[in-house]
Amino acid sequence: MNARTRRELLGVVGAASAAGLAGCTGALLPGGDDGETETVDRTDRETVAVAVGADGGFSFAPASVRVAVGTTVVWEWTGVGGSHNVIDRGGTFESGLAAAEGHAFEHEFTEPGSYEYVCTPHQTRDMEGTVEVVEE
Repeated sequence: MNARTRRELLGVVGAASAAGLAGCTGALLPGGDDGETETVDRTDRETVAVAVGADGGFSFAPASVRVAVGTTVVWEWTGVGGSHNVIDRGGTFESGLAAAEGHAFEHEFTEPGSYEYVCTPHQTRDMEGTVEVVEE
């Protein structure tokens, strides 16, 4: 292979790699490239489901939810992304590690406030979420 052919091949490989990686940033940040997460309003529901291991395995969906006092949030494992847990940074709730699809953990929110939580094995991949609890 001559020098020109190698350069052309490397150029094609480099362009393909860049194109393949272009969508990765948004996949790691729950709200896209800017890191912002849109809060989903679920104040009209008594029970709210949040997927664990969504969007390729390393996200919660929805990542940010607003609920009323007395609402139960149920985190449901998708079975994607390995073992996950749900741990409130303030210590209010904590699930164990689980990987199986269909595993669930629930918590009833009785006090208003903002509850930030993470999946500890994947917090470096920005696997985090928020439950905002409001008085109705």
